[in-house]
Amino acid sequence: MKNKKITRKITQGMYVLTTKEGGCIVDAVSQVSTGEEPLIAVAVMKSNYTNELLKKNNKFAISILSKEVNSEIIKTFGFNTGRKINKFENVETTKVENIDVINDSLGYMVCEKVDSIENDTHTLFIGKVIEADVFEEKEPMSYAYYQEHKEELLKVTTEKGKTAWICSVCGYIYYGEELPEDFQCPICKVGKEYFKKQ
Repeated sequence: MKNKKITRKITQGMYVLTTKEGGCIVDAVSQVSTGEEPLIAVAVMKSNYTNELLKKNNKFAISILSKEVNSEIIKTFGFNTGRKINKFENVETTKVENIDVINDSLGYMVCEKVDSIENDTHTLFIGKVIEADVFEEKEPMSYAYYQEHKEELLKVTTEKGKTAWICSVCGYIYYGEELPEDFQCPICKVGKEYFKKQ
């Protein structure tokens, strides 16, 4: 593939996907049918803990993020694993259908899982909307906006006196003078060419 960055030009938003006991940031969300109970599809990386949780839960929620979202929400749900922290601990949420939805969002959709499709890197979860609401009428954050403003949204503080390599895709920080030759980001799986020295 010559340049997979072209996929960043596909119009998509930024969302917090939640289910019982966890959640993550996603950008690949689509409405795939209309009607009283529209179908929503969301792609989740197989290596993501939320993927594991979704396989054993029958409901999930998608909270739509605005351009004005508190960037700590993106950092918490995008750059941490639920295996190590409680992502909901410092984030205001409301329970809907026994699933946490993010209060600092434009609104949410709670879905009942009806199907899933596996591919080599992701699982596509499909759910019918059983509850939804709009909190605010503001401009949603697009994936393109996120990519353009990522540095200011994800300002990271590195440890003084240490050489840090920061992933330009997800913000993961690796400390060390040099990156190992075959290094791959443990969060988003990109190669070392996507890391910037700081």
